[in-house]
Amino acid sequence: MDQSLNPTWVSTQPVASDTTRRLGIPSYVYAVVFSSFCVMTGIIWDICWHQSIGRDGLFSPPHILVYVGAVVAGLFSGFQVLRTTFAGSETQKSQSVKIWGFFYSSLGAIFCIWGAIAMLTSAPFDDWWHNTYGLDVTILSPPHTVLALGIIGVQFGAMVTVLALRNQTKQYTHFTTDERAKRDTRIYWMFALSAGFLLSMWFTLLSEQMDKWNSHHSSYYQFACAAFPIFLLAFGRAIPNRWTITASTGVYTAMLCLTLWIIPLFPAEPKLGPILYHIDHYQGFAFPLLLIVPALAMDWLLMRYTKMNDWLLTLVVGVVFFAVFLVVQWYFGAFQMESPYARNWFFGSHYWYFGNDPNWEYRYKFGPWSLQSMPDLLQGLGIALVLSLISSRIGLAWGNWMNKIQR
Repeated sequence: MDQSLNPTWVSTQPVASDTTRRLGIPSYVYAVVFSSFCVMTGIIWDICWHQSIGRDGLFSPPHILVYVGAVVAGLFSGFQVLRTTFAGSETQKSQSVKIWGFFYSSLGAIFCIWGAIAMLTSAPFDDWWHNTYGLDVTILSPPHTVLALGIIGVQFGAMVTVLALRNQTKQYTHFTTDERAKRDTRIYWMFALSAGFLLSMWFTLLSEQMDKWNSHHSSYYQFACAAFPIFLLAFGRAIPNRWTITASTGVYTAMLCLTLWIIPLFPAEPKLGPILYHIDHYQGFAFPLLLIVPALAMDWLLMRYTKMNDWLLTLVVGVVFFAVFLVVQWYFGAFQMESPYARNWFFGSHYWYFGNDPNWEYRYKFGPWSLQSMPDLLQGLGIALVLSLISSRIGLAWGNWMNKIQR
């Protein structure tokens, strides 16, 4: 039996030479984090495919990458469940969740398995949908909704798996100080990667409501304030006092930037009419929101006021997120829309769907639908502030729960 999977096992044998075994980090943990990366890369690539080529098939390269992520997460998590059920020690089983009265599984593995099943199920559903109704006009079509739920399941499962491993670390007694530091650092970065990939997926689902044309409309900030504090504060509380929110948003920022910079390097041409904008390379997806700026402020507040009551802390961080995000994104949105310095490979504001008229008068300026009178704007921003407070409170509670996961 692989004793590296038993967090209460105290070694009486020489330390193994393999780093992963020595640090007691099972291979399936690396697998589910890698799976989350594959899935997110495939999803962004698929969006760029639709923007640049049009219709895709069941086994298009972006889809295959997503399927790889689903299969890796499902197989490694499924194997872990079977291993614990049929070859696990009583200690391992006691640290697992019992499902269907027979199988023993970690909480993260359950999410990964069901997420992988949903993702693979959505594939033929999506192919049938395209053949029946044609090209999607929205990101969240019914098959894409099933796919999105599966992806979030896998990504959340990866995050929970890493958290459980981190919290079980307290039971290790045979590690040297150096080994414990290496283990903590590795687990911390695996969590930051998992959280950053989940944040990337969350932004992707909201991207139609949060495109740069809407960045001067109050609805843009309502969506942001409802959607992001809940995740950012949950990350910060799950692994406290380590700049976790900043690290996670850094991964999100790197994910969006790297795909924006790399994917357009490859050739692509439209294969679906009408073609109004002729291109010969992939069009990029989107430059990331500047979430890393409020993330720095929120991390500092969580570390500065560790003993503050959660309700009072909600008021502080909720207001800070709203204010900081509003200021930085309002001016950055104007830069993206109107400045010629944003129309390059770095910021990607010049990328354009091949089926849209490139000479559209509002391509590089705000349209009348995105501008509000001052009373309407202030009223809408007031709603955004309230949503930020509600989202912050839920995020703190969720993070407190994740901080205690050990199964």
